[in-house]
Amino acid sequence: MNPCEGIIFNIQRYCIHDGPGIRTCVFLKGCNMKCFWCHNPESLNKHPQLQMFPDKCIGCGACFELCPLKAHRLTSTGEHIFQRELCTGCGICSDACYAEALILRGYTITVDEVIAEILKDRIFYEKSNGGVTFSGGEPLLQKDFILNVLSECKANGLHTCIETAGNIPPETIVGAVPYVDLWLYDIKIVDEEKHIKITGASNKNIIENLKLLVNNKANVVVRIPVIPGTNDDEKDFRKIIALLCEVQGVKDIELLPFSNAAQGKYESLGMDYQATEINAPSKVRLEEIADMFTIQGFNVKIN
Repeated sequence: MNPCEGIIFNIQRYCIHDGPGIRTCVFLKGCNMKCFWCHNPESLNKHPQLQMFPDKCIGCGACFELCPLKAHRLTSTGEHIFQRELCTGCGICSDACYAEALILRGYTITVDEVIAEILKDRIFYEKSNGGVTFSGGEPLLQKDFILNVLSECKANGLHTCIETAGNIPPETIVGAVPYVDLWLYDIKIVDEEKHIKITGASNKNIIENLKLLVNNKANVVVRIPVIPGTNDDEKDFRKIIALLCEVQGVKDIELLPFSNAAQGKYESLGMDYQATEINAPSKVRLEEIADMFTIQGFNVKIN
């Protein structure tokens, strides 16, 4: 028995874009960066959060009656009002909402429980050379939990992958290296001042941890989000190329084009969406960026 606990917000099966083969993705809560375009806003806060979808509400009244803090109320016109500032994320209302107008994002799970869920799909991993991917948020912020889970995955012969922004203590990286088969490592921009502006954090630690991984012979794929008007200047990509040429040991690049598909999630969580004016990069622009890397000998995939 392993009683170590972590906080996750989703276990997603049959994933094909987060590492090789068919994979199960475990999404952990919590992040120490504030990228305004983040596609997983439910991951940013380490605590459970309630999503509300008003169009699904059928007005059954269960949440009004059960909420211990009276965060839900019904107006005289039949409108469902949710006072988010009163919510503690207990999940009582979402458990009672069979219409799925209320969904709690974030719950505590033990190492043994998450491993049991992962192993349900072992046959798919074996048939497709797949495995399990840990994402977030920043999964490595929950150090003890993730290291225990990774260790159990390797004990069960599973291929493991970590999606990380790398803004974590180097000792956490070193501790995880023996248990991780593939690192999907985000590099958003090299210029530190710009990095702080768009993510709220310095990238010094990120760059040093990338070097640390390469020096430890880790299998690293660098992922670059392409956010028009933010980090898609040719000079920005030239600097990333120069960094990777200096680091050496990284040959595979994935370009992640911006999408506004997450806007509805922000609204359901009561969060401001700051990327409303940004459009997805064109296919032509993505191919131009890919060519910049290909000419330098990198293998490039556009997701």
